[in-house]
Amino acid sequence: MKFSIAIYGGPNDSQAPLSALHFAKAVLSSGHTLYRVFFYNEAVVVANELMVAPQDELNLNQAWSEFSKNHDIDLVVCIASALRRGMLNESEANRYEKNNHNISPAFTVSGLGQLIDAGIQSDRLVSFGN
Repeated sequence: MKFSIAIYGGPNDSQAPLSALHFAKAVLSSGHTLYRVFFYNEAVVVANELMVAPQDELNLNQAWSEFSKNHDIDLVVCIASALRRGMLNESEANRYEKNNHNISPAFTVSGLGQLIDAGIQSDRLVSFGN
């Protein structure tokens, strides 16, 4: 079975990104396929590579980045949600003439069309968060 995941809750106010990561690992360990993970609303904060987790907590940016690299998983951040939260990848920083960018290279910035595509291409689209 082919799954996609949509995450809405942010790492500072919900367990959604961590629960989704556990679910994603379970999907793959069960022999299923994971097509895409889409970060929307507050969940886009996970893509901020400048975020530093307390020493006794999991660094979600690093965990998702490693998961993506190890399993070749498409991690997509909603561009509108990211821009509202001051998050830019290198190309958006150039576009808006900003000096810096803070979205980890493991994440792709795109629009809601990628979420729709994930729903079409997958047997199941599982959502985490509000």
